[in-house]
Amino acid sequence: MSPLDKLPEEIDSLLDSFMSHAIVGNTTVGLTTYTFWLAVALILMLVVLFVFKKKQSASLVPQGLFVNGVEYVVEFVRDDMVKSIVGEKTWKKHFPFLAALFFFICANSIIGVIPGCHPGTGTIGVTAALALCSFIYFIVVGCKRLGVIGYIKSLAPEGVAFPINILVWVIELFSTFLRLITLAVRLFCNMFAGHVVMGAFAILASLFFEPLLQGFSVVAFGQAGASVFWVAILIVIYLVEIMVGIIQAYVFTLLSAVYIQLAENGD
Repeated sequence: MSPLDKLPEEIDSLLDSFMSHAIVGNTTVGLTTYTFWLAVALILMLVVLFVFKKKQSASLVPQGLFVNGVEYVVEFVRDDMVKSIVGEKTWKKHFPFLAALFFFICANSIIGVIPGCHPGTGTIGVTAALALCSFIYFIVVGCKRLGVIGYIKSLAPEGVAFPINILVWVIELFSTFLRLITLAVRLFCNMFAGHVVMGAFAILASLFFEPLLQGFSVVAFGQAGASVFWVAILIVIYLVEIMVGIIQAYVFTLLSAVYIQLAENGD
C-alpha cells in the first residue's frame, strides 16, 4: 500500500485531535485539552514577566539577552501599537489591557507549535472570549466618554438628515458588532489552519519513513528519502507558524487599539 493511501485516514485522525476533548468532566463543564494548554500558556507568560521584572529591577541598566529581549517587545507594544494608535494623552490607561492581549496570544502561539501541545487560541470559544473582552472594553470606553445614550447616538454622524441618519445608525451598529465576529474568527481560523498544515506535513513525513522501519528495501529507502523533503518543508512551516502566531497577536492587538482610539476620541 502506498503511503499516500493512508493519508485520508491519518488526516481524519489529525482533525479529530484538534477537536476539544475533556480531560476532567466533559466539554460543557470540565477541563478540556485546550483549557489545559491555555492555562499552561498563561502560567508561562506570567513566569516570563515576573522573572523579567525581577531581573530588570536588579540593575539600572538592562543586562542580558533575556531582559533586553523582553524589554524590546514591551517597548514595541507600547510605542508601535499603543502610543501611535491610541494617542499620547490616553495610552497609559489602555496599555496594560492591550499588552496583556498581545502577550497572552503570543504565549498561546508558542505553546501551540510544540509537538503534542494545543494553542488555547486554536478553539473558537477562546478567541470569541478574547474578542468579547476587547469588544466590551472599547464599548465601556465610549460609554464613559459620552454616556450610554450619547455613545449610542454617536454611531450616527452629526449633520446627516433624517431618515438617512437612521439607516447610517443601523449600518454602524451592525459594523460595531461585526468587529466582535471578525476579531474572533480571524484569530481562530489562522491558528487552526496553520496547525492543520503542520500536522499534515508531519503525517506525510512519518508515512514515507514508516516502511523503512518495517524492513529494508530499495523502495522503502526511496520513500524514506522522500520523507526528508517533507521534514524540510515542515521545519520551514514551523518557522512560518511562529511568525504567523506573532503577527496574529499583533493584528488582534492593533485592531483592538484602533477600536479603543475610535471610542476614546470619537473620530
